[in-house]
Amino acid sequence: MSTETKEFNVKEETKDLLKIVSGFDGTEFKGAYNIREDGGCAGRKSTENITIEAKEDKPGINIHVKPGTKGENVFIPACITHSGVDDLVYNDFYIGEGADVTVIAGCGVHTITEEESRHNGIHRFFIEKNARVKYVEKHIGTGATKANRFIDPETDAYLAEGSYLEMDTTQIQGVEKTVRKTRAKLEANAKLVIREKLMTADEDTAETDFVVELNGEDCGADVVSRSVARGNSRQSFRARLIGNTRCTGHSECDAIIADHGSVLSVPELEAYSEDAALIHEAAIGKIAGEQIMKLQTLGLTEEEAEAKIIEGFLR
Repeated sequence: MSTETKEFNVKEETKDLLKIVSGFDGTEFKGAYNIREDGGCAGRKSTENITIEAKEDKPGINIHVKPGTKGENVFIPACITHSGVDDLVYNDFYIGEGADVTVIAGCGVHTITEEESRHNGIHRFFIEKNARVKYVEKHIGTGATKANRFIDPETDAYLAEGSYLEMDTTQIQGVEKTVRKTRAKLEANAKLVIREKLMTADEDTAETDFVVELNGEDCGADVVSRSVARGNSRQSFRARLIGNTRCTGHSECDAIIADHGSVLSVPELEAYSEDAALIHEAAIGKIAGEQIMKLQTLGLTEEEAEAKIIEGFLR
């Protein structure tokens, strides 16, 4: 399989978004990368151990990581720089046995009018035996105050025996509507860890939907969502853990409501084995008044105190 390179060439607006969602330093990414800009490829580079190729039948890419690859990064950010874009992309990751890599994704949507722009990224992970993946995904919306910016990520993960997937996802600004779907199937001794951080405001809506099938003995999943609902925004969190054998599963929803926001937490635990140990926790409430008062005694305004508390909560 040959490496493939496409010259890195993006707009200034894209560079600004890339700094936020993927840590871009203004020059070039260190590792394999594929940059998506307004529905097309704006740069691609493979390495000796990681090959990125365009799909032939649909928009998107295939990423192949060689067995035993250690300590390398893959960058796959997608950016929209104006209104009126409807972007759909399919990305498949094939992680070889014993590999250990980090995938930095993320999406930024910048609009200048109220016309709708949307990004829908559908990612599939095929993680082979004893491989490890850390997946980092940040979403942000910028630009016009009144806009229709939609981001709808979907992730399907297949974890072979002894493999590990850690997902660290963040969305804290400017996305009016998001539907976030994650599906995972785990074989023996596989581990899935998910940490979601989410903030909505104004009239935003956010739906999170996790479904995890625990199929192999001694596999485990730990799914935690921390969120803040401000303004008139609405959030819903659904976590369905299915224990089909001896396994462990934990889901947790911690949320803060401010103003007139609302949060719905729906746990679903299904056990089909007497050795399946499944737990769900949920805590929804407002910022405690004594926390704000304590910070005010240090010289912060009420608004500054609230912002500090939320920042710490979502860290």
